[in-house]
Amino acid sequence: MPPSQLALVRRLYECFNRRDAACIVELCDAAMEFFPVVTAEAVGRDAPYRGEAGLRDYLADIGGVWEELQISPAEVEARGERLLVRGRVYARSRELGIRDLPVAWIWQLRDGRFVRGEVFPDPEDAAERFARMA
Repeated sequence: MPPSQLALVRRLYECFNRRDAACIVELCDAAMEFFPVVTAEAVGRDAPYRGEAGLRDYLADIGGVWEELQISPAEVEARGERLLVRGRVYARSRELGIRDLPVAWIWQLRDGRFVRGEVFPDPEDAAERFARMA
């Protein structure tokens, strides 16, 4: 994997864990589409978060659902500008309890910026989808 892609992933996850909206927006394309599962379901959202406003809405939704949410990447596999990231999510909420689970993300990059991201509660589902991608 190119070191620049690994650095980009690490930076995105660090920015997310700090809830640094400006940093996240800087790393993402203006047309970014993001498909988180658990947080979106908790707020009743079925459409992806899109663009800068969507990313800011996502961070606001996190604050409304979770008292704490931290993500940790462990392994990154690259195929061109597609990335499979395996890691963990630790989340705590009065209503939803504590979750410390393996998770995976598939990211699409373009010109060094994230243009699409999807969260998979089952890392094997992500790996299977990543393997089928051209």
